[in-house]
Amino acid sequence: MKTNAGNFDRIARALLGIVLIALTLTGTIGAWGWIGIVPLATGLTRFCPLYPMLGMSTCPMEKK
Repeated sequence: MKTNAGNFDRIARALLGIVLIALTLTGTIGAWGWIGIVPLATGLTRFCPLYPMLGMSTCPMEKK
């Protein structure tokens, strides 16, 4: 699994996931908030499975 999520993307995904899960736990939003597990997982692993299908990557270019 090659890393394809840059630092800003990774942090934004993790924060979004945490916020959705917290809102679900407090009862502010319904059970659909558990979908926050997906952005949290992609933020922690630095890999988004959708990016390779779209030919995208937000990682900075590697210097040779």
